[in-house]
Amino acid sequence: MADAKGRLTRVVLDGEALHRISALQQADREQAVRDLAQENEFHLPDQPDLQSILHLSIQEGRLVFDVRDQEDQPVQAVVLALGPFKMLVRDYQMLLDSYANAVAEGREARIQAIDMGRRGLHNEGAELMLERLAGKVVIDFPTARRLFTLVCALHQKL
Repeated sequence: MADAKGRLTRVVLDGEALHRISALQQADREQAVRDLAQENEFHLPDQPDLQSILHLSIQEGRLVFDVRDQEDQPVQAVVLALGPFKMLVRDYQMLLDSYANAVAEGREARIQAIDMGRRGLHNEGAELMLERLAGKVVIDFPTARRLFTLVCALHQKL
Protein backbone atom coordinates (compact mmCIF):
# COMPACT_ATOMS: atom_id res chain seq x y z
CA MET A 1 0.00 0.00 0.00
CA ALA A 2 1.95 3.03 -1.22
CA ASP A 3 -0.11 5.66 0.60
CA ALA A 4 -0.30 3.93 4.00
CA LYS A 5 -1.06 6.22 6.88
CA GLY A 6 0.55 4.13 9.60
CA ARG A 7 2.58 6.22 11.98
CA LEU A 8 3.68 6.73 15.54
CA THR A 9 1.58 9.16 17.49
CA ARG A 10 3.80 8.95 20.56
CA VAL A 11 7.09 7.40 21.67
CA VAL A 12 7.64 6.37 25.27
CA LEU A 13 11.13 5.46 26.45
CA ASP A 14 10.76 2.76 29.09
CA GLY A 15 13.47 1.50 31.39
CA GLU A 16 15.65 4.59 31.30
CA ALA A 17 19.37 3.87 31.32
CA LEU A 18 21.03 3.70 34.70
CA HIS A 19 23.80 5.99 33.49
CA ARG A 20 23.43 9.72 33.65
CA ILE A 21 23.19 11.20 30.18
CA SER A 22 24.97 14.33 29.08
CA ALA A 23 23.21 17.54 28.08
CA LEU A 24 24.07 16.75 24.45
CA GLN A 25 22.54 13.26 24.72
CA GLN A 26 19.45 14.75 26.35
CA ALA A 27 19.17 17.33 23.55
CA ASP A 28 19.61 14.60 20.88
CA ARG A 29 16.95 12.48 22.53
CA GLU A 30 14.47 15.35 22.86
CA GLN A 31 15.05 16.40 19.25
CA ALA A 32 14.51 12.83 18.01
CA VAL A 33 11.23 12.56 19.94
CA ARG A 34 10.07 15.96 18.60
CA ASP A 35 11.03 15.01 15.04
CA LEU A 36 9.23 11.68 15.34
CA ALA A 37 6.11 13.46 16.60
CA GLN A 38 6.19 15.71 13.54
CA GLU A 39 6.86 13.14 10.85
CA ASN A 40 7.41 9.40 10.71
CA GLU A 41 6.47 6.24 8.91
CA PHE A 42 5.98 3.30 11.24
CA HIS A 43 3.54 0.41 11.01
CA LEU A 44 3.30 -3.32 11.17
CA PRO A 45 3.36 -5.00 7.74
CA ASP A 46 -0.17 -6.36 8.14
CA GLN A 47 -1.60 -3.12 9.61
CA PRO A 48 -0.58 -0.30 7.25
CA ASP A 49 -3.05 2.21 8.73
CA LEU A 50 -2.12 1.61 12.38
CA GLN A 51 -1.73 4.78 14.41
CA SER A 52 0.46 3.49 17.20
CA ILE A 53 2.22 4.31 20.42
CA LEU A 54 5.71 2.88 20.69
CA HIS A 55 7.16 1.89 24.03
CA LEU A 56 10.88 1.52 23.32
CA SER A 57 13.08 -0.17 25.89
CA ILE A 58 16.10 -2.34 26.48
CA GLN A 59 15.31 -5.47 28.45
CA GLU A 60 17.74 -8.25 29.27
CA GLY A 61 20.13 -7.13 26.56
CA ARG A 62 17.44 -6.87 23.89
CA LEU A 63 15.86 -3.93 22.14
CA VAL A 64 12.07 -4.07 22.58
CA PHE A 65 9.64 -2.28 20.28
CA ASP A 66 6.34 -2.62 22.17
CA VAL A 67 3.79 -1.44 19.59
CA ARG A 68 0.47 -0.36 21.07
CA ASP A 69 -2.80 1.04 19.77
CA GLN A 70 -4.17 4.50 20.55
CA GLU A 71 -5.64 3.24 23.82
CA ASP A 72 -2.10 2.11 24.80
CA GLN A 73 -3.12 -1.54 24.54
CA PRO A 74 -0.47 -4.02 23.30
CA VAL A 75 -0.66 -4.90 19.60
CA GLN A 76 2.69 -6.60 19.00
CA ALA A 77 6.17 -6.65 20.49
CA VAL A 78 9.21 -6.81 18.25
CA VAL A 79 12.40 -7.87 20.00
CA LEU A 80 15.86 -7.42 18.49
CA ALA A 81 19.26 -8.50 19.73
CA LEU A 82 21.40 -5.51 20.71
CA GLY A 83 24.64 -7.14 19.58
CA PRO A 84 24.60 -5.78 16.03
CA PHE A 85 24.12 -2.23 17.39
CA LYS A 86 26.85 -2.32 20.06
CA MET A 87 29.77 -1.07 17.98
CA LEU A 88 27.76 1.80 16.49
CA VAL A 89 26.43 2.84 19.90
CA ARG A 90 29.96 2.80 21.35
CA ASP A 91 31.28 4.85 18.43
CA TYR A 92 28.40 7.28 18.82
CA GLN A 93 29.18 7.68 22.53
CA MET A 94 32.84 8.39 21.72
CA LEU A 95 31.81 11.02 19.17
CA LEU A 96 29.52 12.71 21.68
CA ASP A 97 32.35 12.83 24.22
CA SER A 98 34.73 14.25 21.59
CA TYR A 99 32.10 16.79 20.55
CA ALA A 100 31.66 17.98 24.14
CA ASN A 101 35.44 18.36 24.50
CA ALA A 102 35.72 20.26 21.22
CA VAL A 103 32.93 22.62 22.27
CA ALA A 104 34.61 23.22 25.64
CA GLU A 105 37.89 24.00 23.84
CA GLY A 106 36.14 26.20 21.27
CA ARG A 107 37.61 24.30 18.31
CA GLU A 108 35.14 25.11 15.52
CA ALA A 109 36.82 23.04 12.78
CA ARG A 110 36.91 20.00 15.05
CA ILE A 111 33.27 20.51 16.04
CA GLN A 112 32.26 20.51 12.37
CA ALA A 113 34.31 17.38 11.61
CA ILE A 114 32.83 15.52 14.58
CA ASP A 115 29.33 16.62 13.59
CA MET A 116 29.87 15.13 10.12
CA GLY A 117 30.98 11.90 11.80
CA ARG A 118 27.83 11.90 13.94
CA ARG A 119 25.68 12.24 10.83
CA GLY A 120 27.54 9.33 9.22
CA LEU A 121 27.01 7.15 12.29
CA HIS A 122 23.32 8.07 12.36
CA ASN A 123 23.08 6.93 8.75
CA GLU A 124 24.84 3.64 9.52
CA GLY A 125 22.58 3.13 12.53
CA ALA A 126 19.52 3.85 10.41
CA GLU A 127 20.60 1.33 7.76
CA LEU A 128 21.11 -1.30 10.44
CA MET A 129 17.73 -0.45 12.00
CA LEU A 130 16.02 -0.84 8.61
CA GLU A 131 17.79 -4.15 8.03
CA ARG A 132 16.97 -5.57 11.47
CA LEU A 133 13.31 -4.49 11.35
CA ALA A 134 12.74 -5.70 7.77
CA GLY A 135 9.61 -7.84 7.59
CA LYS A 136 8.68 -6.95 11.19
CA VAL A 137 8.03 -3.20 11.07
CA VAL A 138 7.77 -0.84 8.10
CA ILE A 139 9.73 2.36 8.66
CA ASP A 140 11.35 4.99 6.49
CA PHE A 141 14.96 6.16 6.68
CA PRO A 142 14.36 9.36 8.73
CA THR A 143 12.32 7.37 11.27
CA ALA A 144 15.10 4.77 11.48
CA ARG A 145 17.67 7.55 12.14
CA ARG A 146 15.60 8.96 14.97
CA LEU A 147 14.99 5.54 16.49
CA PHE A 148 18.74 4.87 16.41
CA THR A 149 19.27 8.11 18.36
CA LEU A 150 16.78 6.91 20.98
CA VAL A 151 18.48 3.53 21.23
CA CYS A 152 21.77 5.35 21.91
CA ALA A 153 20.09 7.49 24.56
CA LEU A 154 18.59 4.45 26.25
CA HIS A 155 21.81 2.54 26.46
CA GLN A 156 24.97 4.56 26.57
CA LYS A 157 27.38 1.90 27.77
CA LEU A 158 26.94 -1.37 25.90
